[in-house]
Amino acid sequence: MTILKFDTAILGAGTAGLAAYRAAKAAGQTAVIIEGGPHGTTCARVGCMPSKLLIAAAEAAHSLEKFDTFGLRLSGDLTVDGKAVMGRVRSERDRFVGFVIDGVDKIPAQDKLSGYARFIGPHQLVVDGGQVVGFRTAVIATGSSPQIPAVLRPAGARLLVNDDVFGWDTLPRSVAVFGPGVIGLELGQALSRLGVRVRVFGRGGIGGGLTDPAIRSYAERSFSKEFDLDCDAKVHALSPTSNGVLVDWTSAHDGRDLVEEFEYVIAATGRTPNVSKLGLETTGIALDGRGIPLFDRNTLQCGDSPFFIAGDVNADVPLLHEAADEGRIAGSNAASFPLVRPGLRRSGLSVVFSDPQIATVGQRFAEIDPTVRAIGEVCFEDQGRSRVMLRNRGLLHVYADVRTGRFLGAEMIGPDVEHLAHLLAWAHQAGMTVATMLDMPFYHPVVEEGLRTALRDVAVRLQPQSDPRQVAA
Repeated sequence: MTILKFDTAILGAGTAGLAAYRAAKAAGQTAVIIEGGPHGTTCARVGCMPSKLLIAAAEAAHSLEKFDTFGLRLSGDLTVDGKAVMGRVRSERDRFVGFVIDGVDKIPAQDKLSGYARFIGPHQLVVDGGQVVGFRTAVIATGSSPQIPAVLRPAGARLLVNDDVFGWDTLPRSVAVFGPGVIGLELGQALSRLGVRVRVFGRGGIGGGLTDPAIRSYAERSFSKEFDLDCDAKVHALSPTSNGVLVDWTSAHDGRDLVEEFEYVIAATGRTPNVSKLGLETTGIALDGRGIPLFDRNTLQCGDSPFFIAGDVNADVPLLHEAADEGRIAGSNAASFPLVRPGLRRSGLSVVFSDPQIATVGQRFAEIDPTVRAIGEVCFEDQGRSRVMLRNRGLLHVYADVRTGRFLGAEMIGPDVEHLAHLLAWAHQAGMTVATMLDMPFYHPVVEEGLRTALRDVAVRLQPQSDPRQVAA
């Protein structure tokens, strides 16, 4: 049997895998990228982009609800054409996927293999169909798959994951969404605003990356005013009916036992790294209890081995921009192995495109030593520009080190806080102090003035004997 030999083998042609391939080739190495599933990246096919298309339609529909308050009058009722809504979602989604596929098509044929790969040793793998590949180093970038709890499985054919939603021809009448995290909140709110009867279930409170109790509580109250949200429901059973699925649960709000029928059930209950079929036990690398390789997040190297892991499969920070960075770092280090260098890991930045939006920056509340944490706050309910736009819902907390005045991070819910989050992420990565941030220009009237309020609030809580412009080494 002929063994194909490459310097670097890359498993997975998603965001991380493609970045790793480009980095390895740029370093002058021979590389092969192996993919068994559809090309197009999770973001383009079933993640970031199609969800934002659905959200855009929902926001357009929801904007009409403010007309009366603004003094505007609309004759007649709004009609949501489900087929047209989903038609645009699929059409634009396919366009975004096409851009990625075009990039994959430009990769030389000798550098691509189709099929699922499985390691059969520390320097060999086999691809579906029996082709054996020998390699000096390998990058594992196989992504993740939706995780479905056993309690939901009785829903049968009516049980969907977010991937399935973007294949709909039209909008359903009702859905039960399980998981009030990023995906669940975005889909649940968007479908509700498009006229779908929605109930979102959770366990342990609202997600979205929030750890600050005050921000979490505000978010839960805010969303509960718009659609049915039970963030700590006790679900007893699901059972199929001729028209959908019956959900039997005990409400966390009032302790009542309830039963309700939904046309579909959507599992937005997290994702599982795709590692179970990789044959990692043959590689000699150390694995954690979930079967995920142990790795250094700054180099992406698995121990001191020639294996590197990048993207959602490492279960570190499952975000597109992080996957791109990780792929580049992993590919570069795979090419230069055994010389391995730490790569640039940017300040943490995460956004949920709900309304109000949720965002976290830098260190989150739960990650900061409470003995050195000072908190500044602004509520957007009375913030000038937010009230002008009738978008005055939200709460922002900024965190600073009481000893040095250094900005540590933030958690927030508010109007278009994706923009505030970017400003704060840049400040965090630059190592700025609260005093330095307050020296920056703030225009009037803008939502960013709310950020200034929060920074002023935390500034008065810093130790007066310290100069907040000085950052500890």
